[in-house]
Amino acid sequence: MIDPQISEWISQIIRWIHVITAIAWIGSSFYFIHLDLSLKKREGLPEGVGGEAWQVHGGGFYNMRKYLVAPPELPKELTWFKWESYSTWISGFFLIVWVYYLHADLYTIDPAVRPLALWQAPAIGIGGILVSWLVYEGLCRSPLGKNGLALGVVLFGYILLAAYAFTQVFNGRAAFLHTGAMIATWMSASVFFVIIPNQKKVVAELLAGRSPNPRLGKEAKLRSTHNNYLTLPVIFLMLSNHYPLAWSSHYSVGIVGLIVIAGAIIRHFFNSQHAGKGSPWWTWGVAAASIALAIWLSIIGKPGNANLADAATDRTPAAVTASFDEAVLAIQSRCSMCHAAEPVWEGIPIAPKGVRLDTPEEIARHAELIRIQSVLTHAMPPNNITEMTLEERKAVATWLASQDTVTR
Repeated sequence: MIDPQISEWISQIIRWIHVITAIAWIGSSFYFIHLDLSLKKREGLPEGVGGEAWQVHGGGFYNMRKYLVAPPELPKELTWFKWESYSTWISGFFLIVWVYYLHADLYTIDPAVRPLALWQAPAIGIGGILVSWLVYEGLCRSPLGKNGLALGVVLFGYILLAAYAFTQVFNGRAAFLHTGAMIATWMSASVFFVIIPNQKKVVAELLAGRSPNPRLGKEAKLRSTHNNYLTLPVIFLMLSNHYPLAWSSHYSVGIVGLIVIAGAIIRHFFNSQHAGKGSPWWTWGVAAASIALAIWLSIIGKPGNANLADAATDRTPAAVTASFDEAVLAIQSRCSMCHAAEPVWEGIPIAPKGVRLDTPEEIARHAELIRIQSVLTHAMPPNNITEMTLEERKAVATWLASQDTVTR
């Protein structure tokens, strides 16, 4: 049994590595997309050069050139941009195992959704991601892969279907995360199984004095395009575990779809701008409308029964006289075993995010967090593992409503 404090540090270090590698991968990816789209042709370029770009950074000037196939003679040292992708996926895999599988009872399994055994969560999660890769690979290699728009529509539908499937077995937090991990796996596996191998085949053919098969470049380009448009939605899904209003909604699958649309359309704007094809500002209107609709779905689809939702905004005299002691009792009995100066829940060495709820003063200080996590959503307690009742949530909601009335 690992000491909870050591476990916390391991989680922090893995997350740190994952964020660093993700920044490196996304940064290099966005940079090369920008570079590729901004290259300009001019007279006097060497044979085989499709364009060049002059850039300035850090006090130096850089002249970037792109060979359409390869230079007449390959340099001895050639940098391959691949480990950023591999490291991001590997660290992400370890992170999902460490947090969502080794602590599945807290972060993955919700008995109200599906009473899974502890071993079933990783089996379903990993299995679902692997199956999705086979489906993605099959679709890209099928005749559908020759029509980029049609393939994009089908993949969009598959993402929604997978998101729905994950919501039927996991809690909302884990469903969002696994949807993001599924897409991230497509992206990294494309680099590992298609983009880099195809590039190596092209290099080998050139060294042998033969002309590479154009199909190799087309296959790599298709996967690279998908990676470009899916990056922003994946980042949102990976960060969403901190924001329950999105994943706890009854319309969470619709929210996933709207975020995919918003992220992809934003990338379209920058792609068009970098390529010198103008600035399609309408894309920001579509993105803003998509996000606004996602916010609206999160609000109207928040969990809990109607009476509980009403209590959160009730300002009648009866609500104003609600007992603060009743709310404190509910919170201390259901939340303070973790959110305390010395948590007693196994595996939690310190109050999550430093939020303590073991005294009336601390409870009052964190009223807004309590409203979001336990009234507007049922994110806390996680998976309702301490069995907080609707009556207790209503008591908390009524106290919060009376607080609102006093502050007015």
